[in-house]
Amino acid sequence: MTIQDKVAECLVRAGSTFREDQKEAYRRAIAQEPGTSSCWVMQQVLDNALVAEKNCGPLCDDTGIPHLFLEVGPNKSVTGALLEEIKEGVRQGLRQLPGRPMAIKGDDYARIDQSGGLDEDSGALAPSPILIKPVEEDVLRLTVLMLGGGPAIRGITQRVFHKHSVEVVIDEIVNRAKPAVSQLGCSPCTLAIGIGRSQFEATSLMMEAMAKGNYNEQTEFEQTITNKVNEANVGALGLGGKTSVLATFAKIGPQRASGVRIVALRPCCCFEPRRASVDL
Repeated sequence: MTIQDKVAECLVRAGSTFREDQKEAYRRAIAQEPGTSSCWVMQQVLDNALVAEKNCGPLCDDTGIPHLFLEVGPNKSVTGALLEEIKEGVRQGLRQLPGRPMAIKGDDYARIDQSGGLDEDSGALAPSPILIKPVEEDVLRLTVLMLGGGPAIRGITQRVFHKHSVEVVIDEIVNRAKPAVSQLGCSPCTLAIGIGRSQFEATSLMMEAMAKGNYNEQTEFEQTITNKVNEANVGALGLGGKTSVLATFAKIGPQRASGVRIVALRPCCCFEPRRASVDL
């Protein structure tokens, strides 16, 4: 199988399949509130995911923008030719999924105001810039995340005055997450959080959190945020209930001697993080 074929298959899997830990998270949440409206919604989401997996079809009409996370081991290399092969694989995968045509044609102004119109080719949708991370494991591993528009609209990247207290930072995150979750609509959510020294670093860490998070493995930091946001009783689709957030995926990077922490927060929708990985 060529690199293009591997990337295309990975993208289709990311856009059409719940991972096993994701399925288990839904089943646990459904079992916690039987007979409720929230339970019914979550069962429909899970059933939809199982059908999408069987048919290799999109989990949602908003098929998402491809975001690429590439891990590079000590004996592996990344070349311009490899990056082009990855991009070609993305194009093929978008056509196979199929992705919703979302590429806007035209110059800078036309792309901003959408006056250039949409490209009918699903493969014309450009992926985000590739995030490359050196790792100790001797791999060349690509993770494809298909990120939708709703969570991007409700996402937040802001400074938090930490006051030398982790609890203060957690409370600030929770206070910002609660309205974001309630306004998203497509819930239950998974919160993705990155805490860094700049907007770029925080957002990169947030993406890594989505790429690596596991519903069956929650740190104390993550579980505390999940529990506090769930106290808001938003519930699936805002119908009320115990499960507004299935889990929190957080990545905390290096910090500077400063009174602030830069926090990037994404309330991932009920289908996200839509992701899959492949060794190239």
